[in-house]
Amino acid sequence: MKDYITRCVLLDEDRPKEQKREEILEYFLKTYELFEKLFLIFKDDSIFYKQPEPLRHKLIFYFGHTASFFVNKLIVAKFIDKRINPKFENMFAIGVDEMSWDDLNDKNYDFPPVDEVREYRQKVKELVVDFIKKRDFSMPITWEDPMWIILMGIEHEKIHIETSSVLHRQLDIEDIKPSSFFLECEEYSDIYPTNELLPVSGGKVRLGKSKDHPLYGWDNEYGFYEEDIEDFKASKYLVSNGEFLEFVEDGGYKRAEFWSEEGLRWREYKIAEHPPFWIKSRDGYLYRTLTKLVPLPLNFPVDVNFLEAEAFCAWKSKKIGKNITLPTEAMWHRLREVSGVADEPEWGEKAPANINLEHFASACPVDRFRHGEFYDVIGNLWQWSRTPIDGFDGFEIHYAYDDFSTPTFDNRHNIFKGGSFISTGNEACKDSRYAFRRHFYQHAGFRYVEAKEQKISKRDFYESDEQISQYCDFHFGEAHLGISNFHKRYAHIASKYAINRGSALELGCSVGRGVFELAKDFDKVTGIDFSARFIRIGQFLKDDKRIGYSRKIEGDIKEKVEVSAKDLELEESSFSKIEFWQGDACNLKPHFSGYDLIISVNLIDRVYDPEKFLLDMSHRLNRDGIFIIASPFSWDESYTKKEKWLCSEGKSSQEKLEEILSCEFIKMCEPFYEEFVIRESENKFQHSRSLFSVWKKR
Repeated sequence: MKDYITRCVLLDEDRPKEQKREEILEYFLKTYELFEKLFLIFKDDSIFYKQPEPLRHKLIFYFGHTASFFVNKLIVAKFIDKRINPKFENMFAIGVDEMSWDDLNDKNYDFPPVDEVREYRQKVKELVVDFIKKRDFSMPITWEDPMWIILMGIEHEKIHIETSSVLHRQLDIEDIKPSSFFLECEEYSDIYPTNELLPVSGGKVRLGKSKDHPLYGWDNEYGFYEEDIEDFKASKYLVSNGEFLEFVEDGGYKRAEFWSEEGLRWREYKIAEHPPFWIKSRDGYLYRTLTKLVPLPLNFPVDVNFLEAEAFCAWKSKKIGKNITLPTEAMWHRLREVSGVADEPEWGEKAPANINLEHFASACPVDRFRHGEFYDVIGNLWQWSRTPIDGFDGFEIHYAYDDFSTPTFDNRHNIFKGGSFISTGNEACKDSRYAFRRHFYQHAGFRYVEAKEQKISKRDFYESDEQISQYCDFHFGEAHLGISNFHKRYAHIASKYAINRGSALELGCSVGRGVFELAKDFDKVTGIDFSARFIRIGQFLKDDKRIGYSRKIEGDIKEKVEVSAKDLELEESSFSKIEFWQGDACNLKPHFSGYDLIISVNLIDRVYDPEKFLLDMSHRLNRDGIFIIASPFSWDESYTKKEKWLCSEGKSSQEKLEEILSCEFIKMCEPFYEEFVIRESENKFQHSRSLFSVWKKR
């Protein structure tokens, strides 16, 4: 294992560029190969096709996913323009966080043999190695630099080293073979230390970091947040298996009084009676590590989800007559400050905690690593907080990965802090901010605090994403300047020309207004957009029958707008017809086919290969299917390379479009313009118009 241990790459270090290049290459190779080591613990290749967690894909998906990520992000960032395997880069692209657009339907996947994925991973490895060796970059490395995309891919792979290890831990032990590589702690004991509450002095906590920070970060880490923390008390240790066993044996899983409404739904769904890595046996509980099944070590920290940790705190509160709860994100930072735990770049020869795989490939006793008066302030297991993740003031989205954070800004994902034994790279850093759904399992446990009641504020998504608010206002705001709603108009055009009204597809649906309008006249409507940030708005409206956003009035003045299904004149029956998916219009999955209508408005001049996009449409339509395409043809090299624009050889974009489509389609009418207006502020409007053309499949 020691040959695969890495430390984070410093982005602003005053070293020769070629030395930094070698450092990044080593960082990549060690991470890429360590991820593959995780899949060598399988008994045989049949295990790749198992699905230990119903809310996750089969394991073969993740084996391909981290490799395809490098290709997909380099394509998005326009640093490469040729794919290695379009089928794989589509199949392995999406589906890791139980979003509604994560397609877990086996019928839509034809997973390849493992050896083909191994071969694919090798080709991606060669591509990335060549890119690192030859691509010019600048120092310090910033968001816009090509090496940032490489670091993004490496840190993404490090995340999946951890999340995949959780899935592998959920497999039947018979599927796993012994490993001399992943060495686990064997300091098992049926005696566990008595936990106690120790004082933590209050103080001002400042979170967030600036763009010139010397370490790679995900978008949610940047910005600024400040909070005054009052004095509180925190448990000396993480909650151990032994301490949690007291809750179990006191009927904690059966007593509804300790569970939130969400927790009760989860408990009843899972029929949960104990933590996930405890296994009942005749002689008591067994404990599942990555590669072993051992008698339950009461001195190890307990692995639980947020809902179980929350229920334990309610039980503990009643038991000792104090307000026991989980800490907030800011409280954890205050605890870290008073404990004096160094951040990753300052660790020296050995990590000061069970983290970064520098000690064990498993948890270890909760009294093994001391940090000031506390233990495991970092490392061993992640620590759940009661803070839902959101962006700090100044939050910005990275152009190459716009859906890393924002889909989780939904008040359903809680932050956990501190890292686990297998947290590496960015995960092991002080400023990292990772959040999971409250019912998800990771290598996560908790410590509890005694503090005054503190209400955690929940914000609508609009507050941290100004672009989304602008799109919402264009889609869902009132008609502008007396012009009827643009999305209603093009839905009316679709209904006018459609020969059959069974199924419709809108490509580039953005936040989804057109999809809802189409559902008034079609039996089934699918909306696809490249950005999960956009389609989640439509999904919110479908699920909650309302959305909220902020409309910019003037300067920094905003007003909150709430739009309901009733405002949009949508019948309840319309919602059951609608589905939203994330997808690449130039590389759609095969099952997106069999449509009576496909409509694409203001998309073609935003895709990276317009001709490929057009040539694919006829294959996805039924007989007599209609294809409606509209665009202002405002070409931009930040979206489409100039040599791909549909305006070459002295022909206009519309002429080139008609030349491509005429092989497979019949033109239904002469092209016509439709105008639309976007309100930028109270008295400022942006006018534009799109040229529509309507085609029937031959």
